[in-house]
Amino acid sequence: MESWFVFPALALCAGILALTPMGTQVLRRGVVFIDLAVAQAAAAAVIWGNYKLQFDSPLMDQIAATLGAMVVSLGVAWVTRKWGAQREALIGLMYVASACMALLGASQHPHGREKLFHLLAADVLWVDPFSVGILILAALAVHIIRLKHWLANDAFFYSVFAVIASVAVPALGLFLVFASLIAPALWIQRGFNSWAAMGTASLFCLIGLLLSWLADTPSGPTVVITLAVFGVCAMFRRQTEGPDLKDPSS
Repeated sequence: MESWFVFPALALCAGILALTPMGTQVLRRGVVFIDLAVAQAAAAAVIWGNYKLQFDSPLMDQIAATLGAMVVSLGVAWVTRKWGAQREALIGLMYVASACMALLGASQHPHGREKLFHLLAADVLWVDPFSVGILILAALAVHIIRLKHWLANDAFFYSVFAVIASVAVPALGLFLVFASLIAPALWIQRGFNSWAAMGTASLFCLIGLLLSWLADTPSGPTVVITLAVFGVCAMFRRQTEGPDLKDPSS
């Protein structure tokens, strides 16, 4: 395979490794919309930062994404504690508000539509080395934290989630981040070994990347579709009780 395949493949695999432990926590807590809300807030912050502050660099995008994601993630933690029964509805409202903020920013920015499309469905074929490096570091950090069982703590989980989502969105796009978060976590929830789930999800990502090259389709949406198929297939596996379900940090 040509050298262009290396960075996208690394980005996709690192994204799966970084996001899957977060996904198992999201499913366990019943806050599935948190990814959409936090990732959309990160995207909105990047667009408004580009528009108002006139910056356009991977580092500044990352800083803006982290700040936006952190604000909404802490907001999610607060509403989950205060109004637990309505948490999904309230998180959904945060998502649509963040999405509309992104749309408003995109409507004002000369290149806003292109930036918004990239943040929603990034073409991972053009991922830059800086973003790949950040994703790899994020994956390493998440698994160290996972071994320490710190993700069981709500305050720590929501803060870490905001950082990981903000790192992943500029590189992979919101849709691929959501698919990477949920698809392998569904298999783990059904009793599949966590490392096997992450490895298989990574394989499906690479298959989607190859299909996008062969069919000449946008890589981000193509990979999302293959991951969605992988996630839905988990529903056909008989659920079993396994160590991954008992581990609060998985």
